[in-house]
Amino acid sequence: MPSKRSVRYKDAGVNIDEAGRAVALIRKHAKKTFTPGVLTDIGAFGAGYRLTGWKQPVLVSSADGVGTKLKVAFLTAKHDTIGEDLVNHCVNDIAVQGATPLFFLDYFAAGRLDAEVVSGVVAGIARGCRNNGCALIGGETAEMPGLYQPGEYDLAGFIVGAVEKSGMIVGGKVGPGDLLLGLPSTGLHTNGYSLARKLLFDQAGYSAKTYMPELRCTIGEELLKVHRSYLKPVRALAGAGFLKAAAHITGGGITENLPRVLPARTVAEINSGSWPVLPVFELLKRIGRVPDDDYRRTFNLGIGMIFVVGARHAARAQAVLDKIREPWYSIGQLVPAPRGAKAKVIYR
Repeated sequence: MPSKRSVRYKDAGVNIDEAGRAVALIRKHAKKTFTPGVLTDIGAFGAGYRLTGWKQPVLVSSADGVGTKLKVAFLTAKHDTIGEDLVNHCVNDIAVQGATPLFFLDYFAAGRLDAEVVSGVVAGIARGCRNNGCALIGGETAEMPGLYQPGEYDLAGFIVGAVEKSGMIVGGKVGPGDLLLGLPSTGLHTNGYSLARKLLFDQAGYSAKTYMPELRCTIGEELLKVHRSYLKPVRALAGAGFLKAAAHITGGGITENLPRVLPARTVAEINSGSWPVLPVFELLKRIGRVPDDDYRRTFNLGIGMIFVVGARHAARAQAVLDKIREPWYSIGQLVPAPRGAKAKVIYR
């Protein structure tokens, strides 16, 4: 039957005024990231970016989210770092191919928009963009009643970068004899949170506010440590000509990610114990008695990026990293695999 009164969009759970307030706050953060290539303002139907100064540019893009790390942000009501996680994850995914980040777009969706929460998330995105030299030029902010639990939201991002065709890192010269340099992570980064939350909150009964002496912080603070960007060390080593390939260690750990940059018939021998496993991973393994294969395929274990370098240039590559004060660990080497075998990782 027809309604006896006027029904507004707000009655269906969508507050256009709050959405407008959120966009105004987003615009403030985004404009601080604009670079000379940006041609349009926030709010245009499509974002424009001018590509200049390149001879044979190859565009490299990536889209990703931060997974159930969002659940920790909800628990702690801390929303100002999760956006930086998103940007840095996406930056790393294109940096390993030699790309310079150009611009970023985000997607934020909630059952009910809270402009202050949106602003906090986008402030983190903007900070990540500024730190990596790319522009936040657009995105989508959606209010969808009934699709998300109260107080929860989803977040995703899309990045575009560029690299000269001649400068792409494609791993064409990777092979047996090469050495593996591991760069430290800050913690879980943005992977393994479903298992971590199950172990810490469901099995151990901790809360986000529980202080853990071995972590020197609360559970919430540990789980919200920002996924770091490796753009600077990638640029330094690639610029010096010593980087054969790079693997961003995300979901799947070293076991699944390192083979993505290795040729067939190549085995990566990882020397267990060659770097300090962060206390949070040791805590998780102890609580859940997590089997080694799951442990290594779920978490980064303290290594967020792996560089493949030639053995005869290893000392010079290490010196480049030392110069920019980037910690590194010599964690393994590449050896031949049997004919017809796929690239894989083994632990010694």
